[in-house]
Amino acid sequence: MKILVINCGSSSLKYQLINMETEEVLTKGLVERIGIDGSILTQKTPGKDKYVVEQAMEDHKAAIGLVLKALIDENFGVIKSMDEISAVGHRVVHGGEKYAQSVLIDDEVMASLEDCVKLAPLHNPPNIIGIKACMELMPATPMTAVFDTAFHQTMPEEAYIYALPYEYYTEYGIRKYGFHGTSHKYVSSKAAEAMGRDIRDLKIVTCHLGNGSSVTAVKDGISIDTTMGFTPLEGLAMGTRSGNLDPAIVSFLVKELKITADEALNILNKKSGVLGISGVSSDFRDIQIASEGGNKRAKLALDIFCYRVRKYIGAYAASMGGVDCLVFTAGVGENSIEMREEICKGLSFLGIELDSERNHTRGEIAEISSDNSKVKIYVIPTDEEMMIAKDTKDIVSK
Repeated sequence: MKILVINCGSSSLKYQLINMETEEVLTKGLVERIGIDGSILTQKTPGKDKYVVEQAMEDHKAAIGLVLKALIDENFGVIKSMDEISAVGHRVVHGGEKYAQSVLIDDEVMASLEDCVKLAPLHNPPNIIGIKACMELMPATPMTAVFDTAFHQTMPEEAYIYALPYEYYTEYGIRKYGFHGTSHKYVSSKAAEAMGRDIRDLKIVTCHLGNGSSVTAVKDGISIDTTMGFTPLEGLAMGTRSGNLDPAIVSFLVKELKITADEALNILNKKSGVLGISGVSSDFRDIQIASEGGNKRAKLALDIFCYRVRKYIGAYAASMGGVDCLVFTAGVGENSIEMREEICKGLSFLGIELDSERNHTRGEIAEISSDNSKVKIYVIPTDEEMMIAKDTKDIVSK
């Protein structure tokens, strides 16, 4: 069974074709600048030259059409015909409360996705556009929706209800939803495998750290709390997002800067986080270099980021009544030796002890805890596409 995984952004599209019999990635690609001058498709296949198509793509349907041509290209493709694609798995950011797991897409699901647009106005529309484009081009191929929010629908009420008038939840759906769920689900299951333990007997804190970052408490195999909330703005200080702050700051900014609420939110989403603190970049690598060069604001940005991650690890250990395993994943979590070390400082009271020598690893599954550590610490590269493909295979097989 070959599964095509599609992840649509507003002007981009990432894809992978995976052979689920062997879990081998046959090829992967990226389409950029959809609907913009300079549209380009880049496909990378093991053992073959990189395939690049520079061609105008006015919309996602045109982009997906080129993706399908690339997959069956005589010289650069990996399949002979479209019939070899058994199903398509779509990443969808927001499924609301209705979906606690991935689903086969039908008319009812599409209507629900449209209903969720108000909850994710930047993310769900391109996801929906991608699904509709695939349906037009591959009408006989089953398709699934795999939601970023689904894994977190197991949170108890005390974790997801905000201290607002309760009718705002019942009437408008204002609650914590959480995001990065596919990643947290994948790495927590991989951690259990690495420990040789049943995930239903473990308390795991997973740290998805990148330009967008979140921490999740996974107890007995399910999410019981996570740092992102009603939107991906809540929680940690991120690349450009502020994370937690006093809500009154929004009103204060509106009055002092004479801007609208939307403009204030734009500042919190796109001009804050480590970019806003450092004044250097939203890229942690650039900030690290600046910090090492003596830039105090850059160092402060990194300190704030690590402090908040460390604080949530402690909080989630408390919410679970202990912790058996700590996982680092995503761009920063998988690759920053320095950040992992800084985050783990001061956590020995929880039984978390990093081995500095083992910590010198990047981008591969590795245990980095010391022999004396009561808590296992792992670096586990996330693979959301594989998780989407697995869910899709399970659904289609049934």
